[in-house]
Amino acid sequence: MAPLAQLQDVTRVYPMGGALVHALRNLSFTLHEGEMTAVMGASGSGKSTLLNVLGTLDRPTSGSYRLDGTAVEGLDETALARLRNERLGFVFQSFNLLPSYSALENVELPMVYRGLRPAARRAQAEAALERVGLADRMDHRPSELSGGQQQRVAIARAIVNQPRILLADEPTGALDSATSKQVMELFGDLHAEGMTLLLVTHDAKVASYAERTVTFQDGRIVSDSREAAHV
Repeated sequence: MAPLAQLQDVTRVYPMGGALVHALRNLSFTLHEGEMTAVMGASGSGKSTLLNVLGTLDRPTSGSYRLDGTAVEGLDETALARLRNERLGFVFQSFNLLPSYSALENVELPMVYRGLRPAARRAQAEAALERVGLADRMDHRPSELSGGQQQRVAIARAIVNQPRILLADEPTGALDSATSKQVMELFGDLHAEGMTLLLVTHDAKVASYAERTVTFQDGRIVSDSREAAHV
């Protein structure tokens, strides 16, 4: 089976203070459908750059990237935005919810960009919020929700378009341990249902939910191991 996502000899270089920072160094990486992968490493090791490149939020300086059969590096910004919307879901540490919008309206946003009709948007957003256990909080704004509830709204928004890959950057970083466990159990359920997930984390407990752990150091993969998840 062809990889769902494949980076080949990818390098990402940033200018910083008159010097060049190599965030990724000649990196080759594959992600197969149905995998739940944790990416670990110290700050500045390249793990978030990997997520940004996989998510088409950043372009490699050199090398190639194929996502679900599409050669990403040749796409213009409009095509990249469409690809992100249709095939990728994102969850971030800071939730990134619009404060003046209700939970339902926040989850509807990706479908607005796809041009879905209001009735279809509402039905799918309601189903996604129900899936993450927030059927009774749809009309609440972020300020009326706990941190864990806000992150679940963000997860509902990320999965509402049924993405090929769900990318999460430190998704439990702003949550207490009990709430983190609830969020990770939700990710585990999504994985069990067949979703492909990649989680960037510094927390070994979070990584233990994944079947594959990739460790970065200085822009390179230093270990790539697979084992049964421990939940």
